Amino acid sequence: MSSISRRFFLSHSALCLSGLGANSLLAADAAMEPLLRVGLMTDLHYADKLPTKTRFYREALGKLDEAVAHMNREKPALVVELGDFIDQADSVEREIEWLKTMESHFAKLTMPRHYVLGNHCVGTLTKQEFAQHTKASGGHAVVEADGVTLLILDACFREDGTPYQRKNFNWQDANLPKAELAWLEGELGKAGGPVIVLAHQRLDEDKAHAVRNAAEVRSLLEKSGKVSAVFQGHSHKNDYQQIAGIHFTTLVAMVEGSGVENNGYTMLDVMADGSMRLNGFRRQVNRTLNHA
Repeated sequence: MSSISRRFFLSHSALCLSGLGANSLLAADAAMEPLLRVGLMTDLHYADKLPTKTRFYREALGKLDEAVAHMNREKPALVVELGDFIDQADSVEREIEWLKTMESHFAKLTMPRHYVLGNHCVGTLTKQEFAQHTKASGGHAVVEADGVTLLILDACFREDGTPYQRKNFNWQDANLPKAELAWLEGELGKAGGPVIVLAHQRLDEDKAHAVRNAAEVRSLLEKSGKVSAVFQGHSHKNDYQQIAGIHFTTLVAMVEGSGVENNGYTMLDVMADGSMRLNGFRRQVNRTLNHA
């Protein structure tokens, strides 16, 4: 029985003992049921190569398998991987093989899966090549689920607007180009319900790992008045900031550390009152994000 099912059972039992009627039971369950549940993970960096000091590339497969099995039990509406699905190889052919290997494990999910492009995803490959071997959109995208709008961003562009590929970039030169900013503004205008933004490079005030025009992006998010939260990766650590009423949560990287105890993934519950519960597993911390 899942943790949510256990909570429902205990709630039902307590209400029955107190003599409350069926309508009260239904109301109590509705109050506890999330509006939307989303699985999140980031920075797997799979590669068939020896570990560095902290990154254990080959172990990403086992960590991913654990996360996939957990999500198949909990059954979120969808799962999103927030970038750096694979690490960079010395050739296009080798990197495609790594990507095919990872995708064969990720594809065991029983619900829709989505991808944010990270700098390592397109360090050697083009965005089209990454999309060809996954279910990725190959760039930015919008996903509607149970009244919530999820906006997937792509900051893998140089300042001059050139997309990342074939080692043509500095990883700290990450930007949303003008066309994507216009798309973002348009989607925010159309969104009818709460909006959650999903990114790889950070959109808060972490200078070393942030999108270079993050302030311009945040201005659009704030002006819309619809964005509840941003979930991001890239800096490999648990982190959190609130800026202008928007929650910016950085998730822990799966590649860091050896053994399943150093895994990290998340189940995000979006509640009807606008609050969110970040249910972390292994090294991912739990957070309650209240509606501003």
